Amino acid sequence: MEKQHINTLIKSDSKEITTLYNSNRSAFMGFGKKYGLNNDDLSDIYQEAFIALRKNAINGKLDTVKSSLKTYLFGIGKFMIYDLLKERKKTISYEPAIHITHNNIETISFELEKDELTLEQRLLHTYFKKLGKKCQLMLTLFYSRGLSNDDIVENTEYSDSSVVRSQKSRCIKSLKEMIKS
Repeated sequence: MEKQHINTLIKSDSKEITTLYNSNRSAFMGFGKKYGLNNDDLSDIYQEAFIALRKNAINGKLDTVKSSLKTYLFGIGKFMIYDLLKERKKTISYEPAIHITHNNIETISFELEKDELTLEQRLLHTYFKKLGKKCQLMLTLFYSRGLSNDDIVENTEYSDSSVVRSQKSRCIKSLKEMIKS
């Protein structure tokens, strides 16, 4: 993460903090709409995520973070969205979900309510679990977390975005072939 953003979050200059807050808000609101939440919920989540980001900066937890501020902030917000949806019993997710913190990747499991899954979702869930760990990670980072190819390079051992693109393509092809058979 850029040192200037960390310093802005630590300082108490309300004008700079407001500018940083507003620079990612509309993108987050657009990102959050795909989860079916209303603007009020998304505004609350964004505000809480930004507060958590600022607390992490003040506590020195962002010094080793390799991802961009936007990626880190969206990661916090996404898990707040998951928590809200889980609380409302609307979330349908597959295992494993991936969470990136301080350039480490850890697996987080979510409850899966099979009664609410369509046939296609059940097939996807079944065959996704049969993919190799690298493919599970790649597809989860890209499709579930919404990370770009460049963000995936920053947070994994892949060397560049063309390698990520190729790996993602192979993983999708494998998944499609398993589902068709």
